[in-house]
Amino acid sequence: MGLPVAFDIDRAALDEAYRQLQGKLHPDRYAQAGDQERRLAMQGSAWVNEAYATLKDDTRRARYLLTLHGVAFDEERDTADDPAFLMEQMELREALEEAPAEADPLGRLDSLSADINARRQGLSDQLSESLDAGRLDEAKALVLKMRFYDKLRDEARRTAERLEDELP
Repeated sequence: MGLPVAFDIDRAALDEAYRQLQGKLHPDRYAQAGDQERRLAMQGSAWVNEAYATLKDDTRRARYLLTLHGVAFDEERDTADDPAFLMEQMELREALEEAPAEADPLGRLDSLSADINARRQGLSDQLSESLDAGRLDEAKALVLKMRFYDKLRDEARRTAERLEDELP
């Protein structure tokens, strides 16, 4: 995307790079071209979309940067192994499960979401420092923890959407 290879990125520059590349590679620009050119444009456009999605999300961006440094992720085996962190995750998950029964379920979900986002942001800040310092094992452990918060954040969003759909 033409940006510096770093965890901390300029979001405006990322958005601009994405728009420029999509403007050049968008399949509609190649509607009158031959089959091979259209296929290449579609493939290029898909790669740009994937790159943009990866760089836009700090968890995915960190994983990508770590893989550039030779750090591998095993989706089946890699998980956070900090017992206190895992206990905290269980408590947050229980709170999310109990939120619909609260007097103000959407308010409770907003509060939980804010807490989850703040905790996740703290990990993201630590991750930036770890990557800058070349502490790759520590950075990988932080990415694994961020995945838990990503899942909790998604669960909170889905629960809120479900509750909003159930409102009269």
